[in-house]
Amino acid sequence: MTAPTTRMSGTDRRAQLIDIAIDLFSKKGFAGTTTREIAAAAGVTEAIIFRHFATKQDLYKAILDTKCGTPEGETWSAELRQAMESNDDESVFRTLLTAIIRFKREDPRFERLMLHAVLEGNELAMMHHKQFAMPIGAQLVEYVERRQQAGAIRDVDPKAVIFAVAGIAQFYANQKYLHQAGEIPLSDEAVIEAFLSILMKGLR
Repeated sequence: MTAPTTRMSGTDRRAQLIDIAIDLFSKKGFAGTTTREIAAAAGVTEAIIFRHFATKQDLYKAILDTKCGTPEGETWSAELRQAMESNDDESVFRTLLTAIIRFKREDPRFERLMLHAVLEGNELAMMHHKQFAMPIGAQLVEYVERRQQAGAIRDVDPKAVIFAVAGIAQFYANQKYLHQAGEIPLSDEAVIEAFLSILMKGLR
């Protein structure tokens, strides 16, 4: 039986439903989670969910929009643009490393949700990846190409450079915050500086 509905503002209710849906989608995937389960976890009826989101797909899209449009993300994007405009290679790669690790540290549930999306072949999640992640990747590739032309970065495939930078950050963060594979006796800040040192020595 569904618990009595707790009174809260529409904005707060919407945020609550999104947070609960993230938790359930991260554990069971989109296909494996029902709106009835989300409603039960929120202590509301399914009608309340559909008052805020016309379909389960709309709720899923709201999650993706929320995670991709945060103030922190906008700040990070601004920092990255400034570093690229200044031709500050270390700041560009430090900003990228820091953002990837922080994002996974602050809500590893979303990483699990996206992994489920890949396994399920969820078209909506893949579309959001193309809309938000791929443009940033393209900008970074263009930056590396420009810095190679200036002789600041060695002549290797620019896409491989970005995969290398993003890959080491993702692997480290996944091990520490997603898989929780034992204690890693280093702070994120120390790891970022170590990765940056390795990358810059290899790229120059």
